Parts: sequence; structure tokens; C-alpha cells
Amino acid sequence: MTLQRRLRGLTGEDVAAAWYQAHGYEVVARNWRCRRGELDLIVRNGATFVFCEVKSRRTDAFGSPAEAITHEKRQRVRHLAAAWIQDSKVRPATIRFDVAAILGDELQILEGAF
Repeated sequence: MTLQRRLRGLTGEDVAAAWYQAHGYEVVARNWRCRRGELDLIVRNGATFVFCEVKSRRTDAFGSPAEAITHEKRQRVRHLAAAWIQDSKVRPATIRFDVAAILGDELQILEGAF
């Protein structure tokens, strides 16, 4: 991965985290890792925990950022969320899976995307 792509990803995560905070969410974890992979963003609003996959693209030449979330990626995020819950000993009342799609400078939060 090029440095430019990595910086775009980090900037996208910053933008998504700021959006959640501005909407009353608490950022619980960023870039949580285990041997199976990484969760980009975990936020909380009351008893609801949100696992957010962040996708940033400069252009839509290869499709929208949200289109990059394949069935396999959704499955991986679900498994990672279960691992985080087990590891953290948190028992959320509700969980949700969001996608933060960033195209250029535009952010779109897809709540309950999968």
C-alpha cells in the first residue's frame, strides 16, 4: 500500500470518527487488531455499539467506496466484532454495522449497512 493511500485511509477514519462524535457517539476504539484482522472504528451511543468499516476513495473510477464492502468483508467484520466483544467483556444491548464511505471530500454514513 502506498503512503498516499494509507494517509487517505487514516484521514477517512479521522473524518468518520469526528462525524460520530459530533452526533453524540463515544469513540471506543480505532484500528482494533487481532490475529484475524482489524476493525476500523468502534463507537458507542448509550447501549448501542457500532462497528464501522471506513472506505475512502479519491474517485469513483473503480466504483463507490461502499461497493468495496464485499460479502467476504462483511463476514470478516462480523467475526472481528464478535472477537472484540469477547475480548473486551462488553455485553452490548444492541450492535450495528455501519459503513463510512468517503469519496473525495464527501462523507456518507450508511447506518445498519449490513
